[in-house]
Amino acid sequence: MATFKLTIVTAEREVFSEDVDSLVAPGIDGQLGILPNHAPLMTQLQPGEMTVRSDGDENVLVVTGGFLEVLNNQVTILADTAEMDVAIDLERAEEALKRASERVENRQSEVDLSRALQAFRRAQIRVGLARRRGRHSSTATPPVQRT
Repeated sequence: MATFKLTIVTAEREVFSEDVDSLVAPGIDGQLGILPNHAPLMTQLQPGEMTVRSDGDENVLVVTGGFLEVLNNQVTILADTAEMDVAIDLERAEEALKRASERVENRQSEVDLSRALQAFRRAQIRVGLARRRGRHSSTATPPVQRT
């Protein structure tokens, strides 16, 4: 099967670098699917989930924005932040969501509101992904069991 090289980097480190089968990324105009031999492309990313498939495996990451470039069967993502789903600590993510929610409610100015809303959205994405991938917080209410 044809593949392409995917490299995801942040200012701090290289997060991911492998040959992959496909990529679905949160483009500025909606979800963007990339397959091998995709046409050259440069786009901005918005905060969201990114799905990487390779050899039947699926990795999901959270990105908080950045840029995606496709050139010569190579995809390079320069992300503001990027985190593999397995690295998300649900309890910490829920605490960040709570703090961000409080900042939105108690904003001091329009500038504060914009930053608070960005933090709130990032926290929502992280919590949502961690919950969908089956992780539970020790502080969360356990699911109701039906008999």
